[in-house]
Amino acid sequence: MGLAPTISAAAETQIEFPDNRLLIDLCGPHDRHLARIEQALGVHILRRGNLLAVVGPADAQGDAAGVLRGLYARLEQGRPVEPGDIDAALRMTLDNGTRGPTPAEQLEMFAHGPVELRTRKKVVEPRTDAQKDYVRSLFANELAFGIGPAGTGKTYLAVAVGVTMLIGGQVDRIVLSRPAVEAGERLGFLPGDMKEKVDPYMQPLYDALNDFLPQKQMQKLMEEKRIEIAPLAFMRGRTLASSFVVLDEAQNATSMQMKMFLTRLGEGSRMVITGDRTQVDLPRGVQSGLSDAERILKGVPGISFSYFTAQDVVRHPLVARVIQAYDAADENAQARVAGAEMRGEYPSRKNPFAGGTRAAAGLDAGHDAGPGSGAAGDAGAGTGAGTGEGQGA
Repeated sequence: MGLAPTISAAAETQIEFPDNRLLIDLCGPHDRHLARIEQALGVHILRRGNLLAVVGPADAQGDAAGVLRGLYARLEQGRPVEPGDIDAALRMTLDNGTRGPTPAEQLEMFAHGPVELRTRKKVVEPRTDAQKDYVRSLFANELAFGIGPAGTGKTYLAVAVGVTMLIGGQVDRIVLSRPAVEAGERLGFLPGDMKEKVDPYMQPLYDALNDFLPQKQMQKLMEEKRIEIAPLAFMRGRTLASSFVVLDEAQNATSMQMKMFLTRLGEGSRMVITGDRTQVDLPRGVQSGLSDAERILKGVPGISFSYFTAQDVVRHPLVARVIQAYDAADENAQARVAGAEMRGEYPSRKNPFAGGTRAAAGLDAGHDAGPGSGAAGDAGAGTGAGTGEGQGA
């Protein structure tokens, strides 16, 4: 194929590309694709005729050469290279700080095979190893869970698999559902009929379908009830046979709703549950059905669990950094609380008086006191409420 790199005296890696037209596509408009690789890997890429010379640290040269070879192989197969494909190749290289995949591994990743989803409007490919395993699990299992942060393609890939199976005749219809829960806001009364009231909650599912099906075909399928989009509350009492069923934002389903939904599975159907445990919008104290189902169903034959991290985010690169920053903040907060408990600055839940300050003891004494009574510490006086709760003053 003429892509073997050679090392020059200036410690640069040179790669020869025999087809100049494909090389132009590889470089992108105004060499934007090369600039993206340079920025991510800390190298300089120079064009010299049908050669690309990579200058930089030795490891980074090898990584950049691997990315370029994989993308060029994709072009040779007649498939386009878009910014998302470049990010996917870079992510595979930078993931967990390891070296990038070999050319053979990249060719396998981009090769035609079971991880390529053909819909009416586009061909969809997993862009990370976790996404690839997730798609395979959707084909292999009748009930699959996809759990991870926003932007990792959980719902998008599930809908793509559903459309692929519908087109291929493996299922007769697609049923997409979501809990109609506001994200921390109270929108109040919404005008219109029932469809107009719930459509704003279902819009992300419409957006995914629009990516895979022409508008007229999608409308026809929805009129024929071969594609249904409905709130989770409307699922009770139904048996979904020969269907591809997706429950999105499952972290906002209660335990009772989750059990209800899981028991809708009918003959010849497949079900996918997706959610992000870090973005629960349920009222305080209400258990998330996603966490419950994960605990109860782990290890049950025929049910798969796929997990995603910030490394699998396929939106803007900043999204991955935002998720990592929030995760780090949560870990630091937990570490501070654990350290305070060990130093006796924070009363333990199991033994509120063990190692706690006298002020904390006063608070908890008031908490445990009966109605209308209180107990005072040095720094606070506990006043018992009718429920036995105390408050320091």
